[in-house]
Amino acid sequence: MATPARLPRSTPEEQGVHPRALLRLVDALFAQPELHSIMVLRHGRVVAEGWAHPYAADRPHQLYSLSKSFTATAVGLAASEGLLGLDDRVVDLLADRAPVAPDPLLAALRVRHLLTMTSGHHDDPSSAVFEGRDDRGGRGGLGDRGGLGDWVRAFFAQPLTHEPGTHFVYNTAATYVLSAIVQQVSGQRLLDYLGPRLLDPLGITGATWERSPQGIDTGGFGLSVRTEDVAAFGQLYLQDGVWAGRRLLPEGWVAQASAAQVPNGDPVTGGDWWQGYGFQLWRCRHGAYRGDGAFGQFAVVLPEQDAVVAITSGVPDMQATLDALWAHLLPGLADEPLAPDDEGRAALAARLAALRLDPPVGEPGSEAARRLAGRTVTFAPNPWRVREAVLEPGTAADTVRVRIGRRTLTARAGHGEPIAQRLRLVPAEPPTALVSAAWTGATTYELTARFVETPFVRTVRVEVHGDQVRVRAEVNVSFGPTVVELQGTVGAPAESAPSPAAPQSVARG
Repeated sequence: MATPARLPRSTPEEQGVHPRALLRLVDALFAQPELHSIMVLRHGRVVAEGWAHPYAADRPHQLYSLSKSFTATAVGLAASEGLLGLDDRVVDLLADRAPVAPDPLLAALRVRHLLTMTSGHHDDPSSAVFEGRDDRGGRGGLGDRGGLGDWVRAFFAQPLTHEPGTHFVYNTAATYVLSAIVQQVSGQRLLDYLGPRLLDPLGITGATWERSPQGIDTGGFGLSVRTEDVAAFGQLYLQDGVWAGRRLLPEGWVAQASAAQVPNGDPVTGGDWWQGYGFQLWRCRHGAYRGDGAFGQFAVVLPEQDAVVAITSGVPDMQATLDALWAHLLPGLADEPLAPDDEGRAALAARLAALRLDPPVGEPGSEAARRLAGRTVTFAPNPWRVREAVLEPGTAADTVRVRIGRRTLTARAGHGEPIAQRLRLVPAEPPTALVSAAWTGATTYELTARFVETPFVRTVRVEVHGDQVRVRAEVNVSFGPTVVELQGTVGAPAESAPSPAAPQSVARG
């Protein structure tokens, strides 16, 4: 069911935007792999919007660190309500989890230092914090984001080596502490606190936010909303916190949050990551600023041009996205309405309507598929603990079962038309995946799992040579390795599908 449009629409020319410039921008952006959506606003009106199928207007998308800008907004709202002050000491606000006798640097840590990523850590402590480690490398619980360690206590345990406010280092854990502070002073989780104050007035519905083991919204990541929600958030900032004639954000907050509160590098040579940092917002070139998240989630605000750009994607090079904005959008903006360009506007509309990210193309079966059918492929020992796989070919879809350690992952891969299902790859809520497969050659099988509410798409290519199988599994973007290669041997036909000791996969048609 499509989400009703909330922002007013307009032709580009009426808002002083050349449609051919927008066309060049779309061409440049979608030449990158895995650009998922774009929405461009001028003078508060949408002048271009598009989603690469199967991404769509009504699908939420993980924002990663763009979540930080929403968290900072909650801090500003809490300050305006007298729940906290930007110069309050963090150890006072979270006294129940702070050391009884904090060292002088920790005692000097204020809310504004968390907002500006100047907490005093020399290096980013986030990995240690989210693993629940103390300053000796011990764990306050189980590791990883699914663990039981108390992230606030772990944050306080990381040593500070700089006077707070003097050293910038990107610090997702600091944003989590901001979320914990908002929950502490308001009695509500961050998402619920923002509901009536920000999300509801902007028409943002169905937002979700990941939580820590302690039930606190993760703050620095984990928020999922739709493209138009991101655009509305950017437009609210462009309008100095006023929406439909009503002030949502405290007066003066946007000016503070979007200013270069701290230097973060050389603005001449550092591109758009070294123009200064505000309250969980990055300064850009050309007088712009932005919230952004890993792999290309953007809310770019251009006050001098009265424009906003929202983008979701799964790209490895985020600077290339910003470069495309400066190269193609800026020259296409005029101070006055433009004469109608019906041909240019039609070309833009056609290009946006044709955006697609298609599954692999090939045959539903092959001689190699018949040879593999129902037989267990056993893999050589590997760091990823992939033990076995079985392919069960079908007329309209294949079933693939993979034994990973003690669990079995089951996927249904459609031929031509992907099959929607939930695939649990990590110990968390299974993400929605569209899975399809085809034999792209006589001995080559390709399976694609597109996680359409995230930046990620996984592609598995299988080469079959007699009874030897070579697998190359690749993810488009990652914080770690993007490619896994495996060698396997085809065995006798499987008597039955692998039975997991601890099932951790869910497949739904």
